[in-house]
Amino acid sequence: MEQEYFNDLLKGEEGALKRALYKSMGFTDDALRKPLIALVNSYTNATPGHFNLSQLTEEAAKGVEAAGGTAMTFGVIAPCDGIAEGHEGMRYCLPARELIASSIECMVRAHRFDGMVLLGSCDKIVPGMLMAAARLDIPAVFVNGGPMYPASWKGKHYDGNIVTEARGWKQKGEITEKEFQQIENLAEPCPGSCAMLGTANTMCGLAEAIGLALPGSASIPAVHGQRLQAAYQAGEAAVHLVFQGITARQIITRHAIENAMTILLGTGGSTNGILHLQAICEEAGLGELPLTEFSELSRRIPQIAAVYPASCYDMVDFHEAGGFAAVMKELMPLLHKDALTVTGKTVEENLREIPAAARREVIRPLSDPFAAESGVSVLTGNLAPEGAVVKPAGVPEHLRCFEGRAKVFHGEAEAVQAILEGNIQPQTVIVLGYEGPKGGPGMPEMYRPMKCLEGMGLSDSCAIITDGRFSGSNRGCFVGHISPEAYEGGPVALVRDGDRIRIDIPNGTLTLLVSDGDLARRKEEWIRPEKKVASGYLRTYQKSSRSASRGAVIDR
Repeated sequence: MEQEYFNDLLKGEEGALKRALYKSMGFTDDALRKPLIALVNSYTNATPGHFNLSQLTEEAAKGVEAAGGTAMTFGVIAPCDGIAEGHEGMRYCLPARELIASSIECMVRAHRFDGMVLLGSCDKIVPGMLMAAARLDIPAVFVNGGPMYPASWKGKHYDGNIVTEARGWKQKGEITEKEFQQIENLAEPCPGSCAMLGTANTMCGLAEAIGLALPGSASIPAVHGQRLQAAYQAGEAAVHLVFQGITARQIITRHAIENAMTILLGTGGSTNGILHLQAICEEAGLGELPLTEFSELSRRIPQIAAVYPASCYDMVDFHEAGGFAAVMKELMPLLHKDALTVTGKTVEENLREIPAAARREVIRPLSDPFAAESGVSVLTGNLAPEGAVVKPAGVPEHLRCFEGRAKVFHGEAEAVQAILEGNIQPQTVIVLGYEGPKGGPGMPEMYRPMKCLEGMGLSDSCAIITDGRFSGSNRGCFVGHISPEAYEGGPVALVRDGDRIRIDIPNGTLTLLVSDGDLARRKEEWIRPEKKVASGYLRTYQKSSRSASRGAVIDR
């Protein structure tokens, strides 16, 4: 008896035209009778974290076919934050997250694929893919391309952001032009996502913590053979999920989201992980994920991992220590152990096979953490009534209670120029408003000012606050995601040069030391500045995006 077609679109006479269209590309009846698995490939040779994804897609296809499915590939965009930083392109990176999720939705629903393997690596691509999985609620497995190896300069390892720091070194005469060129040539030694625990590697780890990636897979370096094996196994797993009837929303539950929050806080991952988890939670039909939940959890979750920029250890060190799976094993008492994963097993069942952390200087036991409270926290106060985010793991101890005088800048470029020209004094709080989801628009990263402070030797005596974002690679005293944003008339729009600002991380407060009466008068005088935005997608995002405190998602 002839086998029935698995995919509903291909059944019977109604499916004849669809089958004919697939046959035009060489698919046989035997192949078309099997589950159709979409391989969502964000390969591009314009983004190092995605350079190896076509090879991984080939391996995933082999895994799909070995498990009894048929693989079909389509692509999505993958902008690189590093290449987009410092110019108007950065304003498109966060909005690209919504485009990625929606483009996957369009293709999968148009073709009615039975399952999918999502292949991505970098900052907005990973959350966009996880949002799509949550929205579509079909069997789905995520596999990342893996981190790159670190740069090595004068016996010390760095991530690629050594280039930006070297600008300050050169400005101060600490290195020559020739040495600066040498640093440029060695800064990014191979393909992969950046070598630190920035947003890219944080989100790959959170995909594993949620249960949508295979255990132990997130931290495998891009150039390792295990990375190819992980892609093959992801292809197999996607088919197994289809046959088992396990869909994405059976995995992306509230417990799974809380597990990911715990791993974010316990590793001191990127602050951007908060708004991405908020977006994924809502896409999964679980409602909003308020900042207060992160704030409450942060007081109960210790920081047990320290990876650059929180320490000198890079992602390869972290992988050698056991990676995210080892962190989950250490934090097991604080996790929802019964949460389902793409293996078809629970978190607890998966972690039984994971060895204990191998390098205690990178991953510590729960009984001896790096810090009693988490590596990512939420601040509130009269300067951030709806909240702001900070990364204590990247803030030196002496800056965790910081008070200084405000210096307000109208744009990142203006602040960078002032820093590099030596016009910033110690005990300054640099204020960068109008950089939120609507005011940016696009909520760009304020990466360069923080790195330039570091290069100029000011990162130990100054702070930066903004309604924009920060790179996961930043370290120093920085506060981002201030809500409400300046463009919406939030208090950050009312700060003036010379105002005193207090950042109190232990007590979770961000305070503008100005009387309520003065703030009320300033608010009455405030006029929203006009900001020219080119027609196109960025203008659409500006009109429909929500506050950073609500994930900076588009209202749908």
